[in-house]
Amino acid sequence: MPTYAYACKDCGHAFDIQQSFTDDSLTVCPACGGNLRKKFNSVGVVFKGSGFYRTDSRESASTVAAAPAKESPAKAAAESAPAPAPAAAASSSAPAAG
Repeated sequence: MPTYAYACKDCGHAFDIQQSFTDDSLTVCPACGGNLRKKFNSVGVVFKGSGFYRTDSRESASTVAAAPAKESPAKAAAESAPAPAPAAAASSSAPAAG
């Protein structure tokens, strides 16, 4: 069960209490009967080190510009294949001399 922090608006009394997610928030101070407010603290999980941010997995702009562009194997194979015959020669009924 999570622990919530409350503080009284009237007397300043502060305390922590364990409540279920489905429990209603407390509204009355147990010390003076005044109005309570829920205090919000920072998250208990801290991500330290590299790899947690979107930019951590990318190379710097100067490295990307200096690196040669990589081609996919399919694109490289398509560029190395011989060019197809012109459309006019393909439509003639005579076989192409080769």
